[in-house]
Amino acid sequence: MSRADDPSKGNLRLRLVVLGGFVLAVFVFFAIHLFNLQIVENLIWEGRAKAVARRSEPLLAQRGLIWDRNMDDPIAMNIDSFAVQVVPAEIAPMNPEDLAGALADILKMDSQKILRKIPQNWTNSWNAVELRDGVDFDTVVKLAESSERYPGVSWSSKPYRWYKDVGSISHILGYVGNITIEELQILYNEGYANTSSLGKSGVEKTFDGVLRGSDGRSFKTVDVKGRDLGDYVEVIPPENGLDIVLTIDRHIQELAEKALGPRKGALVVLKPTTGEILAMASYPSFDPNGFKNPGEGNFNSLSLNTDFPFLNRAIQSGYAPASTFKLIMTAALLGEDAVDPDMTVNCRGVMTLGNREFWCWKKSGHGPVNLKEALEDSCNIYFGTVGVEYLGIDVISKYANAFGLGSSTGVELFGEVNGIVPTQSWKKEIYHTPWTGGDTLNASIGQGFLSVTPLQMANVVAGIANNGVIYRPHVLKEVREAGGGVLIEENEPEILRIVELLDEEDWDYLHAAMRGVITEGTGEWAIYTQSVDIAGKTGTGEVGFDDRWHDWFVAYGPYETDNPEERIVVVAMAEASDSYDWWAPKATDIVFEGVFGNHKYEEVIEEWRRRRVWWSWDDKELPPPGHAYIPPSEEEQ
Repeated sequence: MSRADDPSKGNLRLRLVVLGGFVLAVFVFFAIHLFNLQIVENLIWEGRAKAVARRSEPLLAQRGLIWDRNMDDPIAMNIDSFAVQVVPAEIAPMNPEDLAGALADILKMDSQKILRKIPQNWTNSWNAVELRDGVDFDTVVKLAESSERYPGVSWSSKPYRWYKDVGSISHILGYVGNITIEELQILYNEGYANTSSLGKSGVEKTFDGVLRGSDGRSFKTVDVKGRDLGDYVEVIPPENGLDIVLTIDRHIQELAEKALGPRKGALVVLKPTTGEILAMASYPSFDPNGFKNPGEGNFNSLSLNTDFPFLNRAIQSGYAPASTFKLIMTAALLGEDAVDPDMTVNCRGVMTLGNREFWCWKKSGHGPVNLKEALEDSCNIYFGTVGVEYLGIDVISKYANAFGLGSSTGVELFGEVNGIVPTQSWKKEIYHTPWTGGDTLNASIGQGFLSVTPLQMANVVAGIANNGVIYRPHVLKEVREAGGGVLIEENEPEILRIVELLDEEDWDYLHAAMRGVITEGTGEWAIYTQSVDIAGKTGTGEVGFDDRWHDWFVAYGPYETDNPEERIVVVAMAEASDSYDWWAPKATDIVFEGVFGNHKYEEVIEEWRRRRVWWSWDDKELPPPGHAYIPPSEEEQ
């Protein structure tokens, strides 16, 4: 046997190959493991170490400004102020009770409230706790001058919101406050933090995402206990919020507010060709500058006020529309060809339905009246008769819904109510009783179960002025860069609905009848403006008392124009009170004269005195308007 064929040598070669492969595998394994330890895991643990070794603090963004449509002066802005905070573990050698007592006077806070903000395990708590925001510069100077008396206390810039024009515009603007725990749970994934402020109501809430911007962060190194080592690692600057421009004209808003006066109610001024809200006044209102955070200042007392100053009565309160609903009734009669407009109903002041008597506001009766005369003189007997005998609740509700009653207008403000347009099935479901002829009669004159908001009635009048086209009411005009800069977004008019139930002749008839209300009907006694011809409708809503009523007036003007863009709709509603003064039409008259005569409220009142308008004869001082005046009785009208 040759040496080449020796089997022992082949086995040795195989063993060497196996051994070499094993050594190579071990080498590769340790090489990979070493790479993982030195490179991969080093990156992981280095990142974790950095995260543990640094603390993040927010850099608050400046909130965007809010402008009215004139953009000559912001109506909501930011005022420089400071937030005072304390690092609890740095309080020693003092104790929390002594520090709270020392800070109480200078921060104008109750010492117990300060103590409640400091955690019980304060000696091991190195995270700063905010004690108070909205602190002015003088207070910070006092803290700085005696800093040794306040161990662990520091301060940082935190602007607060300031509103230049307060009063009824506060319902539109809303207010800003610190985020609550409940809000943070919902909004955490949207970038909000426990130090965030956000809009609580009004456009501040609706457009909070636009206005608030994006907070920055500062990262600084801390030791294992969280103590600041004074080394800033990284700073991410904040992005300030965008500005918004409202459709509101603050001069018209002031005019509307003063025209309404100190009466519970609302007044809306609307551009019918775009849906832009020029003014929306509601009384009583509140001062958002009186409190910076919910629960502080006068917030609690306002929340408990039985006059409900936080309630925007223009959109959040429903009222019986009273005789203003006869506009819907007139549209239904015309659209359905239910009666000949020249057909007359003899009003004797009262009508009987079943075993009940229903009275007209004019107890002596209007005599024979046709449709136009009935609308001009607001005859209950006419509309009650045709509502029961010729229309019925199904047709009435169809036309009310067509004009948008019973549903939201979609205005960009929270809390809008839908109102009620009753039907037979609705009453059965809610009250478990059948519909009656008396229910139809009540609905025909705007009473009973019907409920509308002033803004909804403004939409109704806008639809009439536009021959059936109703735009969505809105308060946002534009979004701009900070400081009122470059235009980013413009809010375009949006058609909300089109009333297609009437033809052109029907609309013309309705316009003429509304004009007749002013020239020879129930509005003749209250409308004195010579700056513009208007068309409108009065309304007096019963509330169960013989000496007080809800008071409505709805109108548009100019009545005739070659430029529909100049038209405005004005709706005034004053709630029933023990000093009833038939003020809604007078307030409307003041607004039209102020807008088209280019007058301030005081100038309108002075002009009315000069012209010896009946309700301004004996008043020596400028109003609150209307309180000293006694209107003519309905019989005298």
